[in-house]
Amino acid sequence: MREETVPATASAAASAAGAADTRRGALMVFAAAMAWSFGGAIGRALETTDSWAIVAWRSFFAAAFLVAFMLRRDGMAGTVRLFRTIGVPGVVVALCFASSSIAFIVALSYTTVANILLMQAGVPLIAALMGAIFLREKVDLVTWGAIAMVACGIMVMVWDSFSTAISPIGDGLAFAIAFFFALATVVTRRYSGVRMTPAVTLGALIGLAFGVSLSSGLVVSLHDFFYLFLFGALNLGLGLALFVTGARLIPSALAALLSLCEPIFGPIWVGLFHDETPATRTLIGGSIVFLALFAHILWQWHMHRRTALPLPR
Repeated sequence: MREETVPATASAAASAAGAADTRRGALMVFAAAMAWSFGGAIGRALETTDSWAIVAWRSFFAAAFLVAFMLRRDGMAGTVRLFRTIGVPGVVVALCFASSSIAFIVALSYTTVANILLMQAGVPLIAALMGAIFLREKVDLVTWGAIAMVACGIMVMVWDSFSTAISPIGDGLAFAIAFFFALATVVTRRYSGVRMTPAVTLGALIGLAFGVSLSSGLVVSLHDFFYLFLFGALNLGLGLALFVTGARLIPSALAALLSLCEPIFGPIWVGLFHDETPATRTLIGGSIVFLALFAHILWQWHMHRRTALPLPR
């Protein structure tokens, strides 16, 4: 009887620990999405019109936060080792992150926050399409249907860009953000050894170099300096630190579902603080993108529960 009790007790303890890890991971990913959701509102609060100065300061504070995070977690030797082992795939992810971060800042000058964030909601399905094209990954009919819905939603969102009402530059940059995020996702999936934290830190340093070299001047007001600190350290740096830590503890479908809090709450904060109302086409197209992704995630979760196999992370 004793021999049976000990394994049962150990199994119960392991199950409880796993449940605690799942709760902690879910809370971290949710907190990351909420931190990211304030990006548009913070960007709108800035007084400077020099996008490259914003890129420089935001990248500086994000890189500083992430380096401090790695030093606290891994120590000096561990942090140096992380940077040494990212390899070419890590550099590609860094370039994708730098490109998307720069595109986000510039896009704020041309289009609405809702357009940017709702288009980003389609990243997982854009990544699935890219995986099918470049990695020859098998895509099922449900995913193809969701991809088609996302394409329709994006077309509805950017339709006004073909008129003189809205600049096509803004919507083009918004799509570029989603494209580079999706490409980073595909590279990370192909080279699973890529460590995300040093890669995105390198991306922030690349953004810093571009911002410093292209800005007309880095002197900003005290008001802007405060918001740039929030923009870089908390909105970007803290959000990434929370996400890369929490996403390892939960299934990828749950992480994607919780990440939807960013495109949901982002336009709300901008509407509350800056009275920026999304266009009707943005709301319609964004709803199509959101529903396609939401339905696809629920389907993934259903299949995961049926097979009782862990989803790839």
